[in-house]
Amino acid sequence: MSSDSDGPKYYYCFKHQTVEGEDGCRGADRMGPYDTPEEAARALEIAEARNEAWDNDPAWNDPDE
Repeated sequence: MSSDSDGPKYYYCFKHQTVEGEDGCRGADRMGPYDTPEEAARALEIAEARNEAWDNDPAWNDPDE
């Protein structure tokens, strides 16, 4: 996801299913910020990969009983 660079930021809009700039839809309708439009376009893929990693992280899961 986004680094500390000062350049423009990009967002993935759920409502329009597209990449937007900083003046796009309201925050509740989008994910970001990302540093590049290409990264923003992959927002759902990135979130899915992170969720999968967290679901399988033993530090976040209780051991089976």
